[in-house]
Amino acid sequence: MSKVEDIIAASKLNELIRKKDEDDKTCRTVLWVLAIVGAIAAVAAIAYAVYCFFTPDYLEDFEEDFDDDFDDDFFNEDDQV
Repeated sequence: MSKVEDIIAASKLNELIRKKDEDDKTCRTVLWVLAIVGAIAAVAAIAYAVYCFFTPDYLEDFEEDFDDDFDDDFFNEDDQV
């Protein structure tokens, strides 16, 4: 009887191990998907930061030139208020 009980215990243990392996496969799949999405997001963030760093700000130059021309041409010292 001892051998029969050992075989039953081994089969129960084997079933538990197989069930755990199936759970690990789904967990690994989800982990890989999240890792890939995170890597893509990190590369996109780095690319955006580099783009913002190297792109010149043309609007700033335009505003400075506009303010200087407006002040000089619009008001004259000879005009009376």
